[in-house]
Amino acid sequence: MDKRTINTGQEEQRHGLSGRKTLIVAAAAGLSVANIYYAQPLLDLMAHDLGIPSASIGIIVTLTQIGYGMGLIFIVPIGDLIDRRKLIIVLGLLSSIALTVVATAEGKMLLLAGMCVVGLLAVIVQVLVAHAAALATPNQRGRVVGLVTSGVVTGILSARIVAGAISDLGGWRTVYLASALMMVVVVAVLVSILPRQTLQRERETYAHALLTVPSMFLRQPTLLLRGALALLIFASFSTLWTVLVFPLSAPPFFYSHTLIGLFGLVGLAGAFGATGAGRLADAGFSQWTTGICLTLLLASWGAIALLPFSIATLLIGVFLLDLAVQAVHVTNISVVVAVHPQKSGRLIGGYMVFYSLGSAIGAITATAIYVHFGWLGVSVLGAAFSGTALALWIVTFIAAGANRRTRTVECPWN
Repeated sequence: MDKRTINTGQEEQRHGLSGRKTLIVAAAAGLSVANIYYAQPLLDLMAHDLGIPSASIGIIVTLTQIGYGMGLIFIVPIGDLIDRRKLIIVLGLLSSIALTVVATAEGKMLLLAGMCVVGLLAVIVQVLVAHAAALATPNQRGRVVGLVTSGVVTGILSARIVAGAISDLGGWRTVYLASALMMVVVVAVLVSILPRQTLQRERETYAHALLTVPSMFLRQPTLLLRGALALLIFASFSTLWTVLVFPLSAPPFFYSHTLIGLFGLVGLAGAFGATGAGRLADAGFSQWTTGICLTLLLASWGAIALLPFSIATLLIGVFLLDLAVQAVHVTNISVVVAVHPQKSGRLIGGYMVFYSLGSAIGAITATAIYVHFGWLGVSVLGAAFSGTALALWIVTFIAAGANRRTRTVECPWN
């Protein structure tokens, strides 16, 4: 192995991740994660084009999330075993090919298969997050993760704006062709700025790396709690953003896809919340940040439920929901990575499996609920996910406080 290559990685790790490189990684993560979310404002167009029933169109989002979950399980842990730079390059180029397949699909089965593969390869996002977390020093890890996650949030929400605008001009297929080209550009930029080797890794088999993921989450209550919270908050998040296109494009609003996409601008507040949450986690306030933001998440559905009567209250609800979800998400990742920084790839991969499951559950249940119970039913569903997350946090917070008091009584000198 080239000694200069190792020294470059060691130097990078001693000084942390520079601001310029952090911003580039954040931008790359945002552009990559957008591939999963382009479909959400385009579901009605895709359903009409390929003859998919409206009640089951959520299967496109669900299959994408299933593919994403499989990638989290089987691909992201590879980053702990090999040079992540090489893995990122391969995933980026394959993503470009998969997006091209989706853009040119003539039948619904090929489209669904292509979307599943797009989700599978979109885990390049989590490889980038793990790479940034591994390069960061302990004192800057929360800030770096928060900034990269801000890029992810921006990508998620901008995806709806871009997809809506491009589809109004050139159709939904043009969205995926443009994204395929963008992924090639992303790979070219990352090749130029990412170090070839960030650290010397312990010898470990791929099978062992996979098997350690569930065992780590089962042995560590903190990891399991953060995973459960991720499932619930992203089920709530997906409930809103999967179905929002339907009432806004129908009477009495008749909004265009471009205008519907602009609703994502309100949610960009979540990007700022994400960075702030990372700094609070670095300062030791992860528990309180989580509790306050889960309370905001539940409250947001009260405003969102008023959509038939007021767009203004919907905007307030969207603002609160995205802020709360992304702040809890950044806090979760900061806590999870801190458990074992050298295994950040598999820890983030395992955590994001919960995220993907929540997104898939939210998408498929929300579309079915909307068909049968309308927007009020969707709002109740989102509030149920959010309320369950808050209740779980309250129970664990009270239990942790009781444990601390018990240890203080038994060992008053601690």
